[in-house]
Amino acid sequence: TVLYFIRIVGLDGGQAAIVLAAASGSSILASFLGGWLADRWSARRASFVCEAAAGLFLVAYAFVGTFTAAIVFAVASGFLDALAQSSRSAVIARGFTGENRVHARAVLRTVTNLSIAAGSGIAAIALAIGTPVSYRTVIVIAGAICTVGALPLLRLPSSVDAAPRVAEAVTTETGSVNTAATAAAERELRRDWRARSPWRDPRYLLLALFSAAFGMQFGVAEVGVPLWIAHATTAPDATFSVLLIANTVLVVLFQVRFSRRTHDLRVAGKVSLIAGVLMAGACLVYASAAGLPVVAAIAVLLIALIAHTFAEILSQAGGWGLSFELADPVRAGAYQGVFGMTFAIGSLFAPLLVNATAIALGFAGWAILAVVFLGSALGISAIAFRAARQQPQPQP
Repeated sequence: TVLYFIRIVGLDGGQAAIVLAAASGSSILASFLGGWLADRWSARRASFVCEAAAGLFLVAYAFVGTFTAAIVFAVASGFLDALAQSSRSAVIARGFTGENRVHARAVLRTVTNLSIAAGSGIAAIALAIGTPVSYRTVIVIAGAICTVGALPLLRLPSSVDAAPRVAEAVTTETGSVNTAATAAAERELRRDWRARSPWRDPRYLLLALFSAAFGMQFGVAEVGVPLWIAHATTAPDATFSVLLIANTVLVVLFQVRFSRRTHDLRVAGKVSLIAGVLMAGACLVYASAAGLPVVAAIAVLLIALIAHTFAEILSQAGGWGLSFELADPVRAGAYQGVFGMTFAIGSLFAPLLVNATAIALGFAGWAILAVVFLGSALGISAIAFRAARQQPQPQP
């Protein structure tokens, strides 16, 4: 996308950065609104409409010719995509139970990674050709696939939608409707609805914040590692492509397997803690690659990447389990929306944090990141273990 905006549309680097930042910023509000919408309207229809519309706006990218148009279409596409993601999370929360919910998320992520790998291969062809037509053709194909791929969402069962929020009419002994009692029942229903808001659940809000902090590890992979390779190590720039391929392969092979039983709060807490240790270690190993000979630097970076990837896999598995199990099922959409919103906030600030620590400070900066990831993992696991202790014990 960046290369398209710069080489084909004619934006400079600063303008391209503004466009991408605006798109990311729009996803923060959209993540919450998607969940809010899924609690009040059909989640499957909301997912379909938002996903299909996002694909159409992606197609429109191919016809962008100005900075203003690029911002408008990027914000619209990012906003709709985030709406669709939150709605899909609500669909999974209601359409599956227990371990099956986490399994569904794991399968979805695996398929997504495979699709990204395939898309990267197709994009490489456009980059190799380098003409405006090749870039625009790939963008149109990607948008069309997104739009057509939304159609199966309409075939989901109605059970994935929120239950109707209407109080039953209260009748008298003679069978007539008691208007006053019915109105009181409706008021009580509204009070109960407000009381179940995720904004009134401090435990879930804390979980979402810790998870967002740990989720900034994606910023390390996307921003920190390539910049570190380019500016602080002797490894060739192409090393990052190798690491990216290795990450994709490991996620595809192990995400589903390592997500088993993470619907159990204790298991989710344990894997989250292990993820924190692995991520902290990965940060320190990344840092140690600086100044090494080429072969040694590549080997050290690969070791760090493996630890980083398994931290990513485990943290995602634990986070999914906790985000589902600790949410109020009546407000599944709102809870998933809040979880997605905090993650979007973390994603927005991750590049700034990574650049201000690892890239600017070197080893000391990597050590700061290690503390951030380990601390957030400890917070997540503490919430999980405490929630597990508070669970009612099954009767013999």
